[in-house]
Amino acid sequence: MTTTVFYVRHVPHELQDKVLVGRREGVQLRADAPERLAALRRRFAGERLDAVYASPILRAQETAKAVAGDRGLEIQTREGLNELDVGDWTGLGFAAVQLNPSYKTWNQARSLARVPGGESMLEVQARMIAVLEEIRGAHPGGAVAIVSHGDPIKSALLYLLGLSLDAYGRIEVEPGSISTVLVGDWGAKLLRLNEVVRP
Repeated sequence: MTTTVFYVRHVPHELQDKVLVGRREGVQLRADAPERLAALRRRFAGERLDAVYASPILRAQETAKAVAGDRGLEIQTREGLNELDVGDWTGLGFAAVQLNPSYKTWNQARSLARVPGGESMLEVQARMIAVLEEIRGAHPGGAVAIVSHGDPIKSALLYLLGLSLDAYGRIEVEPGSISTVLVGDWGAKLLRLNEVVRP
């Protein structure tokens, strides 16, 4: 029996592509968030959804509420869906962190490298798949949305596609996008990758 999983990356925040915010509190969604959230709400209005799961971070929670729409579904928060812990890089601008030698290693060998003071992608992948297995067990034959972040979603998709974490740069998961997979005991099938929903 398969479970349909919609992996949804949160809509853009105010520091998107400028600063590595990681799990930092107080980061607000971008000014165009209401329009982006409304577009996601419309996109999911015609979909069957038995449950909506989300990272504990505010931007994911706000996106999850839009995905849930008027169904009356409670957002089920899972720590395992949290953003990558970027450790010592938290709060650094992308221009600054790119000068760090460890950042080059991080991007060349995602399967082996670890963020200084933070997580490895392997750890992220392990927790994402653990949550997926929990969800799959709770919703056999069902359809669920999982609202998370770019790196965690990519790690899960690479696992489901049977690809190494070092293939990280071969797929794109944009803010506000949906990637849809069927998951069963037999494995997984990717139906849509990086479906970008715009106002």
